[in-house]
Amino acid sequence: MRLNSKGHVTIPAELRRKYALEEGDQLEVVEVGNALQTVRRKGARRRGKRLIQHMRGRATTTMSTDELMELFRGE
Repeated sequence: MRLNSKGHVTIPAELRRKYALEEGDQLEVVEVGNALQTVRRKGARRRGKRLIQHMRGRATTTMSTDELMELFRGE
């Protein structure tokens, strides 16, 4: 990675996917010994909540909840 003239660093796409980092996520850079670490800001939404928010309202099925349960569980 390279630090640009404005102090910006690009996090590689593979790491953004692995840690579910998305545009607008709040991160902090903290000093640990002689190293810098990037950490998610305390109180920031967790991955599960972001995924739920991302998926909400995207279903395209006309099946009811009971029909889906029968399909998935064989009930």
